[in-house]
Amino acid sequence: MKDRKVLARAFIAKMVYNLPTTKDLIERIKNDRTLRQICGWEKKDDIPSESTFSRSFDEFTENGLPKLVHEAMIKKFTMSNIVFHISRDSTDIVAREKAMSKTKDTDEPKHKRGRPKKDEDRLAKEPSRLERQSGITLTEMLADLPKGCNLGLKRRVERTITGGIISFILIGLMARLPISCILTTASLHDCQAAIPLAKMSSERVMSLYDLMDSAYDAQEIEKYCRSLGHIPIIDKNPRRGHKVEIEPAKKLRYNERSTAERGFSLLKDKFGGCSVRVKGHKKVMAHLMFGILSLAAIRLMNMVM
Repeated sequence: MKDRKVLARAFIAKMVYNLPTTKDLIERIKNDRTLRQICGWEKKDDIPSESTFSRSFDEFTENGLPKLVHEAMIKKFTMSNIVFHISRDSTDIVAREKAMSKTKDTDEPKHKRGRPKKDEDRLAKEPSRLERQSGITLTEMLADLPKGCNLGLKRRVERTITGGIISFILIGLMARLPISCILTTASLHDCQAAIPLAKMSSERVMSLYDLMDSAYDAQEIEKYCRSLGHIPIIDKNPRRGHKVEIEPAKKLRYNERSTAERGFSLLKDKFGGCSVRVKGHKKVMAHLMFGILSLAAIRLMNMVM
C-alpha cells in the first residue's frame, strides 16, 4: 500500500509522455533514471510488476483519485480568482469495446399521432431531462446521465462515428485550463450535460461568462446559467430558416470558445485521449482524468512562470 503514491505519479508520467500501454510505461521508467527517481523508485528492482500496476489502477478507479486530485488542484489555484470565460464543448472518445445495442421501451402505450379524441385519455408528458435537472442535486444529475458505450452521430461534419465509442467528454476551460468534465454515452445530445457541467464548474471557480455553440441553445440552459450569476453567450440555433446573430460585443467574447477545441486537441494528441486501452465507464474516465490532471498541471505551471 505504501507504493500507491509512487504508482499514482507513474500513471501521471504515462500521460505526460503519452505512452499507450502500461508495459511501455514500465520500460520507460526502467531506462530513464531521472524519471524513476521522480516517481519514487531508486533501483530498477524496486519497480513493481505490470499486474501490480493494473491492481493499483483499479483502486484509483474505485476511489476516484484522479478526479479528486484534479478538483482539489483547481479549487486551490483558481478559487480566489475571477474567471472571465468558461468555454463548454464536447468531443468523441474512441473506446476498445463493443457498442451496446439500443433497447426500445415497450411499456409505453401506443397511440395515434395528433390530437386525442374526446373520450381518449392520454398520460401527461413526462418532463424532459433538461427540465428535471433544474430542480435536483448535482449527484442526481450525474446519476441520470447514460454512461454506456454506444454509437453517436456527428451531424455538423456529416459523418457517423463508428466502432466502439464511449461518449463525449466535456470540459470548461479557463485560460486553456480544464475546469470540469463529464463522460457520457456517445448518443447523448450535448445540451443534456450542460447544466451538470455548469453546476460543477460553479463549485470550483468564480466565472462571469458561459460560452457555448448552437448545440446548447435551450431556454433551460440559459435560465440555469443566469441563476448561477453567469451571462450565457450561446450561438443561436437557426429555427425555421431564421438565424439570430450574436450582438457584436458578445461576439468578441464568443470567439474565446475556440480554447475548448484546442484543449481537446491537446488531450487527444499529447495526453492519452487517443490511447484508451481499458474498458468500462469508470476505467475510461480514470484514464482520461489522469490525462486531464496532467494537462491542468502543465497549464498552471505556464500561468505561474
